[in-house]
Amino acid sequence: MNHVNIEDILFMDVETVPQAASYNDLPERMKTLWEKKTAYLRAHDQTAESIYERAGIWAEFGKIICISAGFVRTHKEKKVFRVKSFFGDDEKQLLLQFCGLLHTFLARKKRAQLCAHNGREFDFPYIARRLLINGLPLPQILNVAGRKTWEIPFLDTMELWKFGDYKHFCSLDLLTAVFNIPTPKDDMDGSQVAAVYYEEKNMERIVRYCEKDAMAVAQLLLRYRGEPLLTEMEKA
Repeated sequence: MNHVNIEDILFMDVETVPQAASYNDLPERMKTLWEKKTAYLRAHDQTAESIYERAGIWAEFGKIICISAGFVRTHKEKKVFRVKSFFGDDEKQLLLQFCGLLHTFLARKKRAQLCAHNGREFDFPYIARRLLINGLPLPQILNVAGRKTWEIPFLDTMELWKFGDYKHFCSLDLLTAVFNIPTPKDDMDGSQVAAVYYEEKNMERIVRYCEKDAMAVAQLLLRYRGEPLLTEMEKA
């Protein structure tokens, strides 16, 4: 991981929620499909409705409400994390704006890579799926079908921590704790995002949380590389 120029990496985090505020707001067809999808997940005393709050995990039943993307830049011999967020109720519009950032970043960084925590299993495929669902083309960096593993320009701080141990899941919150990185979960965590979005309608709080997660991913990769932590975040 030390052979990659840290300034060529776009660090990301994605916040998602169920497509509807409640199970009862779903069309009947989607209710049926949600029941089928979650049949293997539910305990004997659970219904499809009772676990609908988890629907945001699946791109078919959820939607993106915020993407925060940032990169490390050197300013006056000091590394700073520069972040920009795309958020709101209009998922298609925020995805278009995010793709615009991707295009600009890729044009400037010929060896660009994307980095997220559990990004290979969640963030990157989720964005790609929601792009297609919204009728939008895939940016080249996300269009990885048919590519060999070593050709895919993704870094994943959770995968890097596995060291070949395929079953080892480790949360970003835990890793920031063990590496003495300021926690991004000081106000809320991922399980609260849907309630903050649908009930509190507090997008500013979600954006702030998403940006702190994106910066925490950058901090974690710096720790892996044995480099000093960042001390400043600036808004793009």
